[in-house]
Amino acid sequence: MHIILGATGHIGSALSRLLLERGESVTVVSRSEDKLNALRSLGADAARVDVREVQALRAVFRRGKRLFLLNPPAAPTTDTDREERTTSRAILEALEGSGLERIVAASTFGAQAGEHIGDLGVLHEMEQGLARQGVPASIVRGAYYFTNWDMALQSAAKHGIVQSFFPPDFRLPMVAPRDLAEVAADLMTAPEDRPGLFHVEGPQRYAPTDVATACAAVLGRPVKVEVVPRERWVETFRGFGFSPSAAKSYANMTAATVDGTFPDPGSTLHGRTSLQDYVTERCSGAPARPPHQP
Repeated sequence: MHIILGATGHIGSALSRLLLERGESVTVVSRSEDKLNALRSLGADAARVDVREVQALRAVFRRGKRLFLLNPPAAPTTDTDREERTTSRAILEALEGSGLERIVAASTFGAQAGEHIGDLGVLHEMEQGLARQGVPASIVRGAYYFTNWDMALQSAAKHGIVQSFFPPDFRLPMVAPRDLAEVAADLMTAPEDRPGLFHVEGPQRYAPTDVATACAAVLGRPVKVEVVPRERWVETFRGFGFSPSAAKSYANMTAATVDGTFPDPGSTLHGRTSLQDYVTERCSGAPARPPHQP
């Protein structure tokens, strides 16, 4: 039995479907009863649990042998660092005495020690916690999600503008969540444990100008990039409704990405979904490529 945390999100829902298509037994975990029903209809067992409830979560873990661990994102109106460290620590505590035999965990490119740097610091702490416990753990470090551009795609359609916190020609690793799900599915069903780090990105690296070009190709009209200057990052995140602490963390995470480095593309795993595939699918509602075959 596979236990899937974050089962109603982009990665977790895709992973749950992939495992069910392969004939695997799956228990999906979420706080939302409504969102669980769609996966129940596909044949999954479901558990409505708040991951902060350690005893209840451990009881769910004891139903299975393999866990997909995705720390749920906190609402940006909260202190996201504090909330996400709380849930991560609760999940790690629930692993004790769970009887699990394998863990596949979702993390991020650039995970590093630090406070108020968003996912980079929170997920690094989670990785360190997994290294200290006894269950073999595969860490899937995902690149910048294509889904992070969804708001920009809406702006491109309405106003012909892609807003970016990155410089227009800044090329970085990006990935489709479903490609991360495919890697996770392969790791969860592999005949042998494969502990360690797995960096996963798309077929190539992209810049904000590539996002604008992909949008223009679908819309049939010009789309330009509008860059938010660094000195306005916190202000802009606050304008999106982020709390002061969350705005600071997201701005610091953005700075760490722009000022940091990435693994060599030759050392990473590459998904098959291109940026153009993703943009076309989002705008048309039709799958841009055939479903993954195991």
